[in-house]
Amino acid sequence: MNKHIVFFDAECPLCRTVKAVLKSLDWNNTIFWYPVQELSDSIKERANNYKNMYDEIYMYTKDNRILTGFNTVRKILSLLPATIPLALLLYLPFAQKIGDPAYRFISTRRYKWFGRVPYNKL
Repeated sequence: MNKHIVFFDAECPLCRTVKAVLKSLDWNNTIFWYPVQELSDSIKERANNYKNMYDEIYMYTKDNRILTGFNTVRKILSLLPATIPLALLLYLPFAQKIGDPAYRFISTRRYKWFGRVPYNKL
């Protein structure tokens, strides 16, 4: 595949909204968005040996790397022309020390803050 694949939680309103905004900024069509809910149990099990796919956003890059959490957000922003300036800030040396905990803080509270919605495959 010639696109980056991002696995997101389609039952999370925050995740769905962020995905919609970022997809609208993907003018070069470089990212394929895939709901975690549609993955087979065997793939989820293998991925969850690394990190739980429901806890953090996952990305499988075109060069066969797996990124999670803050690293995925940073990579996505670096791929979108409109968000490159923000992405550059996130690659500064101190950004990871702030970005990782900030990402985890939001990720662990997202259902409490925004609820959960049923995912219906279209």
